[in-house]
Amino acid sequence: MTDQNAVPDRIELGRVRHLWQLLEPLHAVLYFAPESLEEAAALGFETGERWPSYFAWRAAPLGAAGRVQVGSAFYSFSPEMVGRYVPAAWDVASPEAVLAARERAVDRTYRALLGDRIDSPELAEAAHLARRAAEAADVGGRPLAAANAALAWPDAPHLVLWQAATILREHRGDGHIAALLVAGLDPVEALVSFAAIGAAPEETFRSRQWSASEWAAARERLVGRGLLEPHGAATATESGRALRAKVERRTDELAAGPCEALGCDGLARLADLLGEFWVAAIGSGLLPMTSTLGMGRA
Repeated sequence: MTDQNAVPDRIELGRVRHLWQLLEPLHAVLYFAPESLEEAAALGFETGERWPSYFAWRAAPLGAAGRVQVGSAFYSFSPEMVGRYVPAAWDVASPEAVLAARERAVDRTYRALLGDRIDSPELAEAAHLARRAAEAADVGGRPLAAANAALAWPDAPHLVLWQAATILREHRGDGHIAALLVAGLDPVEALVSFAAIGAAPEETFRSRQWSASEWAAARERLVGRGLLEPHGAATATESGRALRAKVERRTDELAAGPCEALGCDGLARLADLLGEFWVAAIGSGLLPMTSTLGMGRA
């Protein structure tokens, strides 16, 4: 019998981050897979670039949300960019239709990536453990995590794995925004300061489509706070690096709850099981080499 008063295992923060690094590609492959673009096109979305379907896939759990709500939840995208895609997305297809197509896209993508492993006991076990972690996530004050956690669970293990990965990554992302707010970094400052520590090339962060003047103004604000060097390329000062390290540590701390619910042994087992599926996602060539997440660099 489980002791309901037992104290959860305290998990090393490096292991919390490692789980995110394993799960993130399994979530993000949706935004790049050809099967996903085909499902988006069938709904009527333009697929010459990935953003129309990206905003639809990711925002659909929020319902027919508008520009302000989606911009707040996504945080780092320029308001002008967000306004190009929402609420116009819901004129193309309802959130309910998008969610149904999203599940079809994940099903097709995972079957293409994993082949016969889609029915393996290892995937079923990984899905079970990931769901346990996701169901333990405290979604209070975390709009994207809460919206995805409110969706019905699918039956197929590979779809359970994707949904759990999505809840956990949005749970972490919502917590990351909280850490940025505490650090006093607005959306564009968050990108400029992250680029300044070498998390990714500056042009990668430009994908969020802040204007040159908005980017330059953010740099000046950060210089004024002593977080960026005042001359030459945008480079973080020692204080700037320390602040970003504090943000990343706080993000890990806020993401630790689901990992602690699994315990050290459960977390280690999940990490072991996810390895081959992570390799399949990374080895697919679908995912970009660098992203605004700064994975492995921050």
